[in-house]
Amino acid sequence: MTWHQTIVVGNLGRDPELRYLPSGVAVCDFSVAVSETWTDRQSNEKREKTTWYRVSAWGPLGETCSRYLAKGRQVMVVGTVEARGYTNNAGESAASLELRARDVRFLGNRSDSGYSEGGGYDDFAPPPDDIGDIPF
Repeated sequence: MTWHQTIVVGNLGRDPELRYLPSGVAVCDFSVAVSETWTDRQSNEKREKTTWYRVSAWGPLGETCSRYLAKGRQVMVVGTVEARGYTNNAGESAASLELRARDVRFLGNRSDSGYSEGGGYDDFAPPPDDIGDIPF
């Protein structure tokens, strides 16, 4: 079996939308903007390019994304990407990048999305002052 993997890190462009198929399977759709910046060598001006991905997360992963993600939240999505052609409102050919998520990692501060499970545990808390007392 051959498959490819794409990893994107970016911010949600809109709140996720959760729906259920007639079979009962959850599907969560959201968009992720991945921006890159650089300085133009000739003009010395800052430039920015944003690439948008339409993401779908299925099953329990989709339900979790729907519960904890919100517009602006930073995420890392791992999955397979496919380009789909379409005709835009101006009648011109265009393409979208659709990413079927296998894994979604919530980045940034949990307060970004109101996540409060776990008693306020902070993954990025500094080590305790008495760390030297650990017996190993």
